[in-house]
Amino acid sequence: MTIQSIIETIQSFETIIIHRHVRPDPDALGSQAGLKEIIQQSFPNKNVFVVGEEDPSLRFLVHMDTISDEQYKGSLVIVCDTANTDRISDQRYALAEKIIKIDHHPNNDAYGDVLWVNTDASSTSEMIYTLYKEGKESGLKLNDAGARLLYAGIVGDTGRFLFPSTTEKTFSYAAELVEYDFDRTKLYSQMYEVDDRIARARGFVLENFTISPNGSSAVKITAEKLKELKLDIMETGQLVRVLGDIKGIKAWVFFIEESETRIRVRLRSNGPIINTIAERFRGGGHPLASGATVHSWEEADELIAQLEEVCAQ
Repeated sequence: MTIQSIIETIQSFETIIIHRHVRPDPDALGSQAGLKEIIQQSFPNKNVFVVGEEDPSLRFLVHMDTISDEQYKGSLVIVCDTANTDRISDQRYALAEKIIKIDHHPNNDAYGDVLWVNTDASSTSEMIYTLYKEGKESGLKLNDAGARLLYAGIVGDTGRFLFPSTTEKTFSYAAELVEYDFDRTKLYSQMYEVDDRIARARGFVLENFTISPNGSSAVKITAEKLKELKLDIMETGQLVRVLGDIKGIKAWVFFIEESETRIRVRLRSNGPIINTIAERFRGGGHPLASGATVHSWEEADELIAQLEEVCAQ
């Protein structure tokens, strides 16, 4: 069984380094750091680290560790919530002796020595809680800090339990996690409060969006506009859901210009399948939430045309 083999592999290594995807969200950090808490609580003598770049807006969840290349020698790497190797934050993962992949995205890149992929899970944090529940007889323990992280990950990836990925199991797990001792009200506030810059940027989006006859919408944010809005590229993720509740929009895309040759793409949908579009433009993800990259505004227009076709169907 995959879960048991993961537990046995964890037990057999002294140094465990946990990675996740670039541009982290609450599920990436929650599953990554929640797993660290479980391993440290269960096996106090092991060396456990979490690595990757930090998003300043999510530092309330966890701070990353700084480790040397030498510490990867003979180590186990576990990669959480990352569909393909290109998106793993900190490419030193390849220096490990063994790699485990734990993810809930479509398994288009089957990397790693041990793989546990469950596309029916609401989040990778939900999977990590499953790992804990099924591993209690093997000595796995969960503390309050770990419960807080896993709860944050589940809440983040289900859109506060609004997305279709939310299942009866998701609600059951959430009910069990809130029995641990952490400040749920404070956590919600930290996850969803925004400062005035973000609020004004959302205003810009709402003032400038359009809806096509077939229900697609696109927002282009140039590097110049980012500077004018005083936004960091990492912060643009807080804008994407703004269009999700607008009547008539079936699917939408945000383009954020990072440089003259690189434009970040964030695709979202209220029904039409959009991860197939993302895969054509150097990306991927979930059927209703994906990311990609284009290299010019002309290529961005090609993606918009494909999004319009999907909405028309």
